Amino acid sequence: MVMESIHSEVILVSKFVGEVFPAVNKELLRWKEQARYAKQEVLANQAFSSIQLKKFHAQGGCVYALYPGSDKENLISFIVAYQTISDYLDNLCDRAAIENEKAFRQLHLAMEDALSPGTCPADYYCYYPYKEDGGYLKKLVLECQTQLSDLPSLSQVQEKILEWARLYSHLQTYKHLSCHIRENKMKGWIEPYLKVFPELSIWEFGAATGSTLGIFILCALATDPKLSQKDVESVSQAYFPWICGLHILLDYFIDKDEDFETGDLNFVSYYESDVECWKRLTWFIEKSMKAASSLTYPDFHRTVIRGLLAMYLSDPKASNRSIKIMTHKLMKAGGARAKTMHFFCQLLRKTNLL
Repeated sequence: MVMESIHSEVILVSKFVGEVFPAVNKELLRWKEQARYAKQEVLANQAFSSIQLKKFHAQGGCVYALYPGSDKENLISFIVAYQTISDYLDNLCDRAAIENEKAFRQLHLAMEDALSPGTCPADYYCYYPYKEDGGYLKKLVLECQTQLSDLPSLSQVQEKILEWARLYSHLQTYKHLSCHIRENKMKGWIEPYLKVFPELSIWEFGAATGSTLGIFILCALATDPKLSQKDVESVSQAYFPWICGLHILLDYFIDKDEDFETGDLNFVSYYESDVECWKRLTWFIEKSMKAASSLTYPDFHRTVIRGLLAMYLSDPKASNRSIKIMTHKLMKAGGARAKTMHFFCQLLRKTNLL
């Protein structure tokens, strides 16, 4: 049984690198060409930057195009477009020296509209000082709508993915505000949710809302015309808050030093000590693995979790002196197969494939 599991993992990773990566690159090149039509340089620059520097977000998300029974081509087009919206808007809120809550909220309507086929795109730049993107954001939204309209069971997952998109939008709106007000805004927004998730801290819940993986896996499930509501619920509970939370906590873990220098909000920095940080992230690994084991295709989801550990902890930032010891401990918590995948990710980084 273990050998079969390892074999399926090797096949998945091989297809991921050999088939998905080239398709993702092709899609990103298409959107990079579209960004050239932006009439305002700041928008073009942020579009180019989000694609060039955050390509691995789209690469990682497209692992769900390999979910058993899914439409690979359809899902890659959707995931790349949706993740490109996410990364582009993150840049607009974070890198353009703007701190306007109303503008951020309006921009992120694109995240919801993209999940609702037939919805007319809004004026996303209405309150933003730069507006002339040559139709870039609107075309990304329409691309997502087009791909989702082909999913036979979209209606089964739409309520949940829209809920997660709204949570994501709230997070992005508040976390990019001035450092003088963002913490109170975040606390006021999150605290009511902790009645449902009492095991989490404010910042751990915030981390879970920052992942798009839950949206991607539910869209992969929606390719099944016989999808049951029970499967939707079980996958939703596994991904939110556990796998989604682990995803973003790892992201913030490796960015901790960088965010401290730039003054960016970092959820991991709220842990009282390195020991607490290690214990909580290890707990998220354990909860994620346990939740994945109860799903229909447990090997697929466990491979995704190991992949998250390997991808983020193979980043050069994870070897910084301040977190190097914890990096080793977290990899140990992931198990021997996560370590093997970590080595593979290091090879991909050396060849610039990741």
